[in-house]
Amino acid sequence: MSTSLMLFTRDLRIHDNPALAAACRADRTVPVFVFDDDLLDGPFAAPNRVRFLLDALTDLRGSLRALGGDLVLRRGDPVAEVGRLAHRTGATELFLADERSAYARRRLSRLREIGPKVTAHPGITVVPPGDLTPSGGDHYRVFTPYWRAWEATRWRPLAATPRTVRLPSGIRAGSLPQLDDLTSSATSRDLAEGGETAGRRRLLHWLEDDAEDYDTVHDDLAADRTSRLSPYLKFGCVSPREAAEAGPAGFRRQLAWRDFHHQVAAAFPDLPRADYRSRGHRWNQDEDALSSWREGMTGIPIVDAGMRQLRQEGFMHNRARLVTASFLTRDLGIDWRHGLRHFNAWLTDGDIADNAGNWQWVAGTGNNTRPGQTMNPLRQASRFDPTGDYVRRHVPELADVDGPRVHRPWTLPTARRHGLDYPPPILDLE
Repeated sequence: MSTSLMLFTRDLRIHDNPALAAACRADRTVPVFVFDDDLLDGPFAAPNRVRFLLDALTDLRGSLRALGGDLVLRRGDPVAEVGRLAHRTGATELFLADERSAYARRRLSRLREIGPKVTAHPGITVVPPGDLTPSGGDHYRVFTPYWRAWEATRWRPLAATPRTVRLPSGIRAGSLPQLDDLTSSATSRDLAEGGETAGRRRLLHWLEDDAEDYDTVHDDLAADRTSRLSPYLKFGCVSPREAAEAGPAGFRRQLAWRDFHHQVAAAFPDLPRADYRSRGHRWNQDEDALSSWREGMTGIPIVDAGMRQLRQEGFMHNRARLVTASFLTRDLGIDWRHGLRHFNAWLTDGDIADNAGNWQWVAGTGNNTRPGQTMNPLRQASRFDPTGDYVRRHVPELADVDGPRVHRPWTLPTARRHGLDYPPPILDLE
C-alpha cells in the first residue's frame, strides 16, 4: 500500500487544497503540522497569529477527522519531524504548498534531502510568484502591467475536496497545545475566530451582503464593509483562488496586489529589511513621536483611531493602514521598518510580503510609481470618515463630539474647555 505525507504550512484547509488532493491519491495519507520552534521563537510569532493558528488547527483537525483521518501534530524542526514520520510510516511521497519566502525555500531544499519524493503545489496565491514575468526581467516592478497580465492569465482549476483520508494505524496524533504553551503575551480583545469553517462562513456572508457594493464602500472607514478575509488568506483557511473567482472585480484587484507583493518578495527576499528602491531618506529618530503613534496618542484622531483598532481587533481597515503609515513615514519622517515591526506584532493577517510591500509603497521606497505621494490625514478623514463615526468608535475620549468636528486636532485648552481628556497633536498639520 502506498503512503504519502501531507505537510500543512500556510494552507490550513481541505477545500481547494491542491497539495492535500494530491496526497490523498495514495492509499494512506499522514496529514501533519509541525510547530516550528524557529518561527515560534522569532519575531513573526505574534500572539494574535498564534491564537488564530490554534483556532485554525482545531478546525482543520475536526475536518480531517470527519473524513476518517486526523491531523498529526509535532513540535520542533519540521524537516526532522517529517523525516521521522516518513521512516515510521514508509511514506514515499511528501506534498506541501509551494511557498516562496527565503525561509520556505530553505525548508523545501532540506525536505528534498530526507528521502521521500517532494512535490510543492500552488495554493498560497492565486497566481504563483514567477508564473508571470515581464520580457527582459525576473519580476514585475510596477503593479499595472502585472495586473493586466494577472487578469489575462488562465488560473489553475479548483482542486477537489478529498472524500476520505486514511491514516496509517499506530500513528500518535498528538495534542494541540494551549495558547499559554506558545506565548505569554496577551492577545487582542476582539480577535476574529480562526479556521476554515469561520473563513468560509465569512466569505459566504460577505458575498451575499456586501460584495456587490465592494467598489463603492471598501474605503468607507465607518461602514466597515470590507471582506475581512485577510487573516483567513494569510493562514490559507480560505483559498485565494476560490475567493478570486467568487469576488467582484475590485476585490480581485486587491488579491492581485497580494500576488504582486509575493512575486516582489520572492525576487527580493530582503523586502522586510531593506529599501527596494533606495531614495536616500534620512529618517528621524524621534522615540517620543514613535511611542505616541504606537499607542494611538498622536492627537490626530483619524490616526489614533486606526492604531487603537489595531490593538483591539488585531486588524485595521486598509484605508486606515495607509493613513497611519503615511503619517509615520511622511509626516513624522520615521523609518518604515519601525512601522512594519509594530504592525507585525499585532496584525492577525501579518503576511510579511504584503505587509512589507505596502509599507515600502507608502514610504516611497517600494513599488510606488509616485514615490513623493503623501496622504494628508485630515483630508483623508474628511473623505473616508465624513461623519466621524469611525473615530468615535475607536477613540472613546471623542465619543460625544458631534459630526465631523471630531476630526479636528484638539489643542489642550480647547480639549479642556470641552471636557475632553485627549492629547494635543504632536504635529501641526494645518
